[in-house]
Amino acid sequence: MPRRESPLPEGDGPVVRFAAELRALRQAAGSPSYRDLAARAHYSVATLSSAAGGRKLPSLEVTRGYVSACGGDLERWEALWHRTAAGLSAEGKAADATAPAAARDDSPYPGLASFGSRHSRFFFGRERVVEQLRGRLTDQRFIALFGASGAGKSSVLHAGLSPRLRSEGQVVVTLTPGARPLEELAVRLADHVATTPGHLLEEMRADPANLRLVLRQIVTGGPGRGEVVLIIDQFEELFTLCRSDEERDHFIDVLLLAAGADSRTSRVVLGVRADFYAHCIEHADLARTIDDAMVTLGPMNSEELHRAICRPADAVGCRVEGRLLAYLIAQAQGNAGMLPLLSHALLETWRHRRGTLLTMDACRTAGSIEHALAHTAERFYEALSARQKKAARHLFLRLVAVGEGVEDTKRRIGRCELSPDSDTTAIVDRAAAERLITVDGQHLELTHEALIRWWPRLGGWLAEDREVLRARRHLTEAATTWAHLERDPGALLRGARLEAARPLAGAKEAGLTTDERAFLEASLAAESSELAAAARRRLRRRLVIAASAVLLVVSMTTSLLAVQADREVTAQRDEAVAYNASTAAIGLSRRSPGLAAQIALAAYRLRPGRYSRDALLSTLMSTWTAHRAETFAVDVSHDGAVLATGGRDRTVRLWDMRAPREPRETAVLTGHKDVVYALAMHPSRPVLASAGADGTLALWDIADPRRPRRLSTLRTRMKTVRALAFSPDGQTLVSAGSDGDVVLWNTRSVRKPVRGVSLRGHRDEVRSVAFSPDGRLLATAGGGDERVILWDTTSPEHPVERADWQAHATTALSVAFNPRTSVLATAGGGDRPVKLWRVSRTHRPVMLAALEGPTDVVGNVEFSPDGRMLGASSDDRTARIWRVSSPRRPRKLTVLVGFTTAVLGLRFSPDGREVVIGVFDGSAHTLPTDFGRLVTHACAYAGHPVTHDQWRQYLGALPYRRPC
Repeated sequence: MPRRESPLPEGDGPVVRFAAELRALRQAAGSPSYRDLAARAHYSVATLSSAAGGRKLPSLEVTRGYVSACGGDLERWEALWHRTAAGLSAEGKAADATAPAAARDDSPYPGLASFGSRHSRFFFGRERVVEQLRGRLTDQRFIALFGASGAGKSSVLHAGLSPRLRSEGQVVVTLTPGARPLEELAVRLADHVATTPGHLLEEMRADPANLRLVLRQIVTGGPGRGEVVLIIDQFEELFTLCRSDEERDHFIDVLLLAAGADSRTSRVVLGVRADFYAHCIEHADLARTIDDAMVTLGPMNSEELHRAICRPADAVGCRVEGRLLAYLIAQAQGNAGMLPLLSHALLETWRHRRGTLLTMDACRTAGSIEHALAHTAERFYEALSARQKKAARHLFLRLVAVGEGVEDTKRRIGRCELSPDSDTTAIVDRAAAERLITVDGQHLELTHEALIRWWPRLGGWLAEDREVLRARRHLTEAATTWAHLERDPGALLRGARLEAARPLAGAKEAGLTTDERAFLEASLAAESSELAAAARRRLRRRLVIAASAVLLVVSMTTSLLAVQADREVTAQRDEAVAYNASTAAIGLSRRSPGLAAQIALAAYRLRPGRYSRDALLSTLMSTWTAHRAETFAVDVSHDGAVLATGGRDRTVRLWDMRAPREPRETAVLTGHKDVVYALAMHPSRPVLASAGADGTLALWDIADPRRPRRLSTLRTRMKTVRALAFSPDGQTLVSAGSDGDVVLWNTRSVRKPVRGVSLRGHRDEVRSVAFSPDGRLLATAGGGDERVILWDTTSPEHPVERADWQAHATTALSVAFNPRTSVLATAGGGDRPVKLWRVSRTHRPVMLAALEGPTDVVGNVEFSPDGRMLGASSDDRTARIWRVSSPRRPRKLTVLVGFTTAVLGLRFSPDGREVVIGVFDGSAHTLPTDFGRLVTHACAYAGHPVTHDQWRQYLGALPYRRPC
């Protein structure tokens, strides 16, 4: 017979109830002796009897052994053990509530919260990254720290870099963008200067450059101050919370100006979630800046994790058990996003510690690293009443910004967005005590985004209410605006926005605040009122019309017909006169350019439109004869001072372009024995390459355009060379032509170029070649085989084919890379002969747009130096220019006409202010690219005023008005 157990302690605590359950299980199993249980469970008799003693909660492993030996349900008992452990934790917290604040907040681990500057003494493990940031910040004025969510970017910036900078005398200003980033920046800076945030905001909106004056004022405001360092944490909020594209771009411009090369007072540091990199590079200037400023924050290695876990405990006289340390490092190593969960598990382990030792048993009691966060959140939720649980659901959903193509993120809100009832206040206080949310004055937010990913209940709420959340978020923003405008009726919802919010009015579980519900009800009431008023107006209008119709029908009909007929006749006359005059001006442009400009300007002012504007711009081109025979090639030197043209007369002619409207021939290069088809200017040196139908390649020194010198002549082994291109660094020259051959030449020495590898991929003559801005890709276009091929030329000695596709329906004649983005333009034949492709993933180019307009094949495309414009020359005798700042939505700027033959090609000057156009008839043309300014100041380019006879000849009987 087993001996009787000692009675359980008095009381009804969680441990006593758990021990009673264990004893009942043993009794149900037939009351085996503890010796028998020890043999089955492989634990000592003392350990098992102590487990049912009711004086302390046994470990989870001992509980599992006891239950298994008694034949119990392990899953049910594990759940019971976790509930008991949670109850003990809650009792411990209640006891802590009566202790002094300092005693309750002595943990060296912040849990889900990031390390702040006041926690810097506990911040370890990221010393290498902090040192790297400090070093980069010494050499650069703009750096961006990229890392995955949960990698610890905020901790590095606030607890690592910021204290380091302040200790060196720097003025550190930190902020997160929020929904109104400019306002946030003004508020932060106002603390350092004697002015108001509103005044600062007005100055920055008026001119971003005003920020420099404010920063200079801060630097000179006190002795010993260094530079101002702006730390913008959670930069991704600029894309998730800021709804205004204009304010977002303005904020970015302000930061870039603050960190500009000519700034001597400030530096800028960004903290950005890695999955928002694509959003950042959509802003061209930011993309260019980030290219050289990126610092990546990867996962910690084992040594860094060891310091991050042990050193904070050492700082407060505690230590970490070896088993626990090995377990935590194994779980967190190689996973950058695991750090919040690691810190939370350490915080919970700290709360369950034994004396000064953090143990594995305490970690398991807290739920281990995988479940600690979910257990804490669930414990918080289960302790709420039924009514509070509904309010908690609405609160946590408000704290999440639903992602559009990216992960869901946390959202910072003001207390004014919450209901002021006691339940909501209690929930906020409890959640803040559990460190699930962070309260900062009148604002609150989720302590970390890890809660979104690792609390299954919150994930389920988001999955169920995603569409409702989007509608409610828009309603929240509109209600806030309505309140700021003192409930102006003009700010109420109407139309489609009201239809989207209408379902929330009847939903009891929509979780609307009192203000939001009042706003929605006011919008619905205003709609009903407007509909009723509209119905009354319609009725009155019908009565008035019915009473007046008989009296007015004849006179009104007659008057309307007369007025309409007169307007139509006048409009048709003006349209016809303007069209005819514009057409006549185009025909006059070659023999009488001054008169052509005057007539085109008069037509444009009579009937402003696309055709008349294009005609006016076409008459304002400067025109001269470059060759007496056909012209086949044009290019502009890297400094814009020299234009080279090549043609059928076997010559290359150099032109002084320092006065673009009055080019002057400086030299004629001879030496080719046949047509010159291709020219290429060196990207940084006064060197010109030329080639053509004789198969030779010549390099010329044009440092003195009046006395050019031949540097070298090479046999290409091609029958005809149709295309040339230098790499961006000038160390490689590509020649291409007949038989589909493409040859890479080493031009480190332009006097003795060395023939390199040949690229064999095209089945027909190659008509165009182009390098990407970084020189890593080479695009080639095969004329007859309709194909474009991308080659990886990172190693010019071993190029590799990356992509090969049919770009056009009939022929592929030209390729050009955007100098600022990963966009490739191709040209050729077919219904849409100009196309834009995204080639960031070189194996699978994606077509972004097919440009409309040209009615014949396009033989040449060219991007402007800033990448915002694309020009194309066509056999339909036109040159077209589009704006391609948004490559998926190109916008036509102008169509230049009046050419007598097909247009062979165009080039932009290096500063983008001029475009040079070559035509097969031997003529060349230049035109400024600021078309708006050119139209406004057209009279500066026009000739003598139009006479009365000329006016009557081209503009008929219209009243005479001198255009200039």
